[in-house]
Amino acid sequence: MLHNNTFHRISEFLVGLLFGLGLMLSGMTDPGKVIGFLDLFGAWDPSLALVMGGAIAVGFFAFGVAKKRTTNFFGGVLRIPNNNQIDRPLVIGSLLFGAGWGWAGFCPGPAMVSMADGQPKALIFVVAMLVGMLGFELMDRFVHAPKG
Repeated sequence: MLHNNTFHRISEFLVGLLFGLGLMLSGMTDPGKVIGFLDLFGAWDPSLALVMGGAIAVGFFAFGVAKKRTTNFFGGVLRIPNNNQIDRPLVIGSLLFGAGWGWAGFCPGPAMVSMADGQPKALIFVVAMLVGMLGFELMDRFVHAPKG
């Protein structure tokens, strides 16, 4: 019988593989397709709206089930965020995310899949994303460092 931790790792791998395949099949790893979707007043490509609609539908039902549970399917603690405030960091982060998505045609998940597929633009995006994340962590530590 598989060790519980091994089962978790295999499950995580399979879910990640399924997610990556879904991104590739839906066209989310093609920056041109994503930018076409975001170009509302130009050559708008509505096909990714179906991908988003499918994701929202799955998420709607999955969170409905999850809200009734106290543990995940592997027996671990289920932590569902309960913060629903729209605050300044959320708005600024959303604007930065949207600007990066519109400029590069990638968001983090599809960028990782595209990088693994050998797209140089995706590699540059992922490196820039990691530098941005590191920069945020360093700034956040500085801002929240004890005074004195």
